[in-house]
Amino acid sequence: MKSPSIFNDVIGPVMRGPSSSHCAAAVRIGRLARDLMGGELARVRVEFHRGGSLATTHESQGSDMGLFGGLLGWDATDPRLSRSPEAIREAGVEVEIAIQDFPAVHPNTYRLTLEGPGARHRMTALSTGGGMIRVVEVDGASLDMAGDLHETLVFLDRQGGEDPATLAEGLQARLRPEGVQNLETNDRLLLRITTRSPVPESLVRELEGHPRVREVRRLAPVLPVLAPATWEVPFLTVGALQEHNETGDRDLWELAALYESVRAGMGEKEVLGRMVGIVETLERSLEEGIRGTDFQDRILGPQAPRFREAMEGEGRLLASGLLNRTILYVTALMEVKSSMGVIVAAPTAGSCGALPGVCLAAAHELGAGKEDAARAMLAAGLIGVFIVAGSTFAAEECGCQAECGAGSGMAAAALVTLKGGTVAQALGAASMALQNTLGLVCDPVANRVEVPCLGRNVMAASNALTSANMALAGFDPVIPLDEVIETMDAVGRSLPRELRCTALGGLSVTKTSRAVEERLRVASPGPVSPPGPRPGSS
Repeated sequence: MKSPSIFNDVIGPVMRGPSSSHCAAAVRIGRLARDLMGGELARVRVEFHRGGSLATTHESQGSDMGLFGGLLGWDATDPRLSRSPEAIREAGVEVEIAIQDFPAVHPNTYRLTLEGPGARHRMTALSTGGGMIRVVEVDGASLDMAGDLHETLVFLDRQGGEDPATLAEGLQARLRPEGVQNLETNDRLLLRITTRSPVPESLVRELEGHPRVREVRRLAPVLPVLAPATWEVPFLTVGALQEHNETGDRDLWELAALYESVRAGMGEKEVLGRMVGIVETLERSLEEGIRGTDFQDRILGPQAPRFREAMEGEGRLLASGLLNRTILYVTALMEVKSSMGVIVAAPTAGSCGALPGVCLAAAHELGAGKEDAARAMLAAGLIGVFIVAGSTFAAEECGCQAECGAGSGMAAAALVTLKGGTVAQALGAASMALQNTLGLVCDPVANRVEVPCLGRNVMAASNALTSANMALAGFDPVIPLDEVIETMDAVGRSLPRELRCTALGGLSVTKTSRAVEERLRVASPGPVSPPGPRPGSS
């Protein structure tokens, strides 16, 4: 099992758009596809599997927007993303979207056929949750590419010149790469060279002059943390962490910093510094959301300023203090997401309000500084590592329990850490919070990541707060966190497809949801995808 990175898989990406598994992941897939074509694109055919989640959500949840932005070379924070469907047409790229039946191993499968001047390639990629991706096929050759290393693909003719195995051995000796693979495409041979730094330009030119080489393509990494030289991390389960920390002399955030320092190949101080940067981004997003946001393709108007007014009004609300600040902060962050502002997927964009909202609310209530908040976020990140190592953050696979539920468990551990609780208390809080969200379905109203997502983020944050207090008071979680994660995965995968982010069940198919979707379609016809079949057609 590959070891997740806190900054790759859990706290991040920093992005725009309603969904990390749709927008940020699609941007990353698009950027790799662009590199595969050497930046020269004339036509793109995008196929989504009829039985997957993207068949019904690719346009409304931002997959098209993200993919087109990536194909144009943009990143996930580019302010132009919302108009990428128009921009790709203006760039002269013909795009066709088709809903098809084909073998798909994941509900978020992108099958791309790419054409440019004198070149044609096919790529199949998966969005696996929280912005993470895997490229699993290029031109019929099976591979596993995560976007966390430099990839150089050398396409060779089948006949003539130096034997590919000999060429691969020479490259291995000269580059000492992470790996060199001999693969077979539909009509050619392929050498895949994986390195931690770019292959020198001189060697690329040398390869291009080789008599059997037809093309050399360099694919740059799309993840912030590169793959490590070794996947040996100190622990990958709660049980292993407890064995490692048997003396109990390190806090959970310190164990998180240790884990990520080994996984990412950076010092523990650098890990904390990077998380401080994440907190600063979240603070800016929070300020933007509290001021009020607006976006045309949106179900709700700005609720955060309205709630702030209610907080300031005498006796208008039932509670006060941390709970109401939490509601305000979660709402503000979710509304920044819904208005195409910059947010941090933590662990996903659809659940970007719960963990950061309650963590910052508690930090502000307690008078804690940015480093204190960063330590709490690191503790949450380690809980997220355990969750993604044992299950997933993809609602398309395990429902909203994999997003808001996971975020709630992570937040509970963050709050215990912020309050100075023990590692055992933080783990217990995460266990209780995750137990309380088992079976939570994903059924977006009007096919947008807004309702009931906002309310479920508030619920997840509130659940984290109560679970943290219960743990700090000595409540027994009874079921260890490792077993809860295992159960969460089993429960999520037993949910019907209609309740796993397909907009085919639950609140998604209510009369009001359909009416809202139609109203938004009429009121906000753009940005739209290039002409293509509607979901359900071929």
